[in-house]
Amino acid sequence: MANFAEVVRSLRQVFRTGRTKTYEWRYAQLSAMLKMMDDNKDRITAALKKDLNKHKIESLIFEFNLCRNELILTLNNLKEWMKPEKVKKELLNVMDKCYIQREPYGLVLILGAWNYPIQLTILPMIASISAGNCVIVKPSEMSEQTAILLEEIVPKYLDNECIKVINGGVPETTGLLQERFDYIFYTGNNVVAKIVMAAAAKNLTPVTLELGGKSPVYVDRNCDLTTVARRLVWGKFVNAGQTCIAPDYVMCPSDVQDPLIEEMRKVLVEFFTEKPEQSDSYGRIVNARHFKRVEKLLTGVKVAIGGVTKEEEKYISPTVVRDCKLSDAVMQEEIFGPVLPIYIVKDDKEAVDFINDREKPLAMYIFSRNQRIIDNFVNNTSSGGMCINDCIMHASMPSLPFGGVGHSGMGAYHGKFSYDTFSHRRSVMQRDLKLDSVNAIRYPPYTEKKFGVINWLTKKSVKKTGVMSFFPLVLFGAVLAFFLKAVGVQARWPALKEQ
Repeated sequence: MANFAEVVRSLRQVFRTGRTKTYEWRYAQLSAMLKMMDDNKDRITAALKKDLNKHKIESLIFEFNLCRNELILTLNNLKEWMKPEKVKKELLNVMDKCYIQREPYGLVLILGAWNYPIQLTILPMIASISAGNCVIVKPSEMSEQTAILLEEIVPKYLDNECIKVINGGVPETTGLLQERFDYIFYTGNNVVAKIVMAAAAKNLTPVTLELGGKSPVYVDRNCDLTTVARRLVWGKFVNAGQTCIAPDYVMCPSDVQDPLIEEMRKVLVEFFTEKPEQSDSYGRIVNARHFKRVEKLLTGVKVAIGGVTKEEEKYISPTVVRDCKLSDAVMQEEIFGPVLPIYIVKDDKEAVDFINDREKPLAMYIFSRNQRIIDNFVNNTSSGGMCINDCIMHASMPSLPFGGVGHSGMGAYHGKFSYDTFSHRRSVMQRDLKLDSVNAIRYPPYTEKKFGVINWLTKKSVKKTGVMSFFPLVLFGAVLAFFLKAVGVQARWPALKEQ
């Protein structure tokens, strides 16, 4: 095991030189990372195939292209993002220079995830580097081939004195968490998240936790079930269901269940053929432990579609479970696999109550043409994100923050939100040393006269709404008219008098 204390010490020393804070360093590292991705495109997709049996095109869409586009977006906007942010000034500060300066935290620890081992490692790396931090990256040991590849290629392209990749398992993660960092970014499950947060709390280290939860789906009667089935099957069974924002369970009225299942049956054949185990577009469970965990969830349930398991291949077929009960294991924990339970509810109101009785999910999906029903979920539930009439797609838009709430995580990233997450927003006020007599009102001895001036300069009023909001304008117009009349404007400009 590496001497983590020495690694941390050396990175801190480099950070204190200011090297990573410059635009030139940040831009150079991001450009090198873009070259790293392009040069190793085939090796990346090959590693993902070995780890998760991902089809090359699926790897390109969900991992490679997502990271590459994020790199280009950041390169194109970095200079603008680094500029000080102007703020509105008060009357007291009208002569001062006031702004927000985003500065790097310092040394960041990134703990990657195995289900999307490129995307969920590279995206926070891009963000951390763009914000000017030094970084230690710990890829997940469960996606072994991808972790080995990252450990090999990152030092060849990036500044190895500022950016380190450390591989290993639980002992290495535990050892790293014993060190002091300035920011920790973790993607994974609630159990490990609590360990990460406890370690961070010892040093009051801020964290971003990207977790998961049971992301619900509600399917209304008023839907095109063929389209619903296509979008639902795609969102659930991509990467063999091992997606943190995959639909976890479906709620629908009883009369929707059977036709929805039939539509999903057709779509599954269309997507993966009659024998999904032979389809190169269908993935595998990451390891034997997770295979056993997901397989166990099928005990005692009513399988409507699928249910085929092959332990030697870590294969579980795309599976739909009908008429689920709350006591079923499949309804008790996050599935994180290719099993989709259906739970019957009377209507959207019951579905909203069901969601609110449980921990806040990372994502929520609503299929309906009825705006009242859609608004009911939008206004009366809470989740990390929401996608209406589709699945997963909200996470592909860099102008939307991606993150959880409550048990599904804290903090958000993607696009500009990534840069902000890894930056401290530092308030800066620069004043002049001249005219200190103006400040005399704040100095002792305190008097009512001084307070009166301060109160006049700083006092705020509640903004008027409705008709009353126009009152100041009307009053100003009346005062102005009176003033013009009093000073005899018409006498000065005869032309006005003639009009």
